Amino acid sequence: MKTPLFAMITAAALLMSACAVGPDYQRPATPTFGAYKEAPAADAGWFPAAPADALDRGAWWQLFNDAELNALMPRVEVSNQNIAAAVAAYAQAQALVREQRASLFPTVGANAGATRSGGSGSNTGTGNSVQASVSASWAPDLWGALRRTVESAQAGAQASEADLAAARLSAQGLLASDYFGLRDADNELVLVRASVEGYERALQITTNRYNAGIAPRTDVLQAQTTLANARADLASLTAQRAQLEHAIAVLVGQPPAEFSLAPSTWSMTVPAVPLGVPSELLQRRPDIASSERAVAQANAQIGIQRSAYFPSLTLSASAGSSASRVADLFGASTNLWSLGLSVAQTIFDAGATRARVEQAEAGRDAAVAKYRQTVLAAFQAVEDQLSAARSLAEQAELRRAASEAADLTEQQLLNRYAAGQVSYTDVVTAQASALSARRTLSQLAANRQTSAIALIQALGGGWHQSSQP
Repeated sequence: MKTPLFAMITAAALLMSACAVGPDYQRPATPTFGAYKEAPAADAGWFPAAPADALDRGAWWQLFNDAELNALMPRVEVSNQNIAAAVAAYAQAQALVREQRASLFPTVGANAGATRSGGSGSNTGTGNSVQASVSASWAPDLWGALRRTVESAQAGAQASEADLAAARLSAQGLLASDYFGLRDADNELVLVRASVEGYERALQITTNRYNAGIAPRTDVLQAQTTLANARADLASLTAQRAQLEHAIAVLVGQPPAEFSLAPSTWSMTVPAVPLGVPSELLQRRPDIASSERAVAQANAQIGIQRSAYFPSLTLSASAGSSASRVADLFGASTNLWSLGLSVAQTIFDAGATRARVEQAEAGRDAAVAKYRQTVLAAFQAVEDQLSAARSLAEQAELRRAASEAADLTEQQLLNRYAAGQVSYTDVVTAQASALSARRTLSQLAANRQTSAIALIQALGGGWHQSSQP
């Protein structure tokens, strides 16, 4: 009678475990709209159209057509320690899922032993005893608490996967920004060195005029001041370049002392970035995916806590044998077996269970709010970068024209000063304006590339969130 009863109880437990307490997960609603406010018109020259799959290939940095940047990027994937930490966190989360899944199944154990005992009394003999047994226990998931725990762990693993993608995208974007900053520093160094050479010639002119009694000593002093300031700018730019080179070294996982980037031609390409529609952002950005998975994880916690309202059931079984000799161990007369069933139910806990349920519900509500805020912030980031890209594109032609005009003004005033037609103060002012305009134009090119990088990051780079249950 015991064995059929045990089988009936087990079958009933299996049927009851088909249900799971707690709310089934539904993705929170978010704002929807058809187009970005700052999206360019179809014929906008500052934002050329790009193939829709340009980011889907993953290697988004190739849009900049810079061979050296393309060579550096794979080293970030392999050697960057922040990415390595995110990879380890993802592996840890996957292991947790496997651990939680294991709790759905029975546990089986085996035990074996042998003893020899005796004593010194006249009635005490020496004897042997051997034992072997197998036991199993199972707590059926009657109310779905274990399955909700698995759901929570799965959502956590998917969030870790998204966090890994976010860490990778962040490191890639930082490398690209630092790289173009370094190339801007190289370009500005060339400009300032050329200006230093020009200022040295201007100083020689003013010195000759002063020695000839044509110009006052203040002209020489002004020329010396301009030259010294330019040389100081060279020292500042050299330090700035070194710091950017150090930052790139760390990003690719090398000590700065063992890494260097030689100056090379700067490709000032500003790539066409495929914009897509706002709804794609929910699948493209890893931080949104991570935040959404946190909601699913918090939702599963509600079911886990609600299961405490219901009784828990544990089934156990064991079979074993004990004999004085190994040969007799498995004889029918020495076999022992047992079946067990236990039920536990909390009768009174002064509202502790309800408090835990409310805590889980509040945690889910907080996760929903954070998810929606993440979505809004993502939309803002795209709008901000579109606005910045348009502004920088509009500035480009104006800055170029201003630089050309400043160069002409500088040359004309130098010629007029040599002819004694203007004061050297006019020359100094023109020289400062021309150098500033040239450097501003170089910085604008770097800013446009950095803005394109930020827009690509705001759009999620080349990452797509994986399918989720």
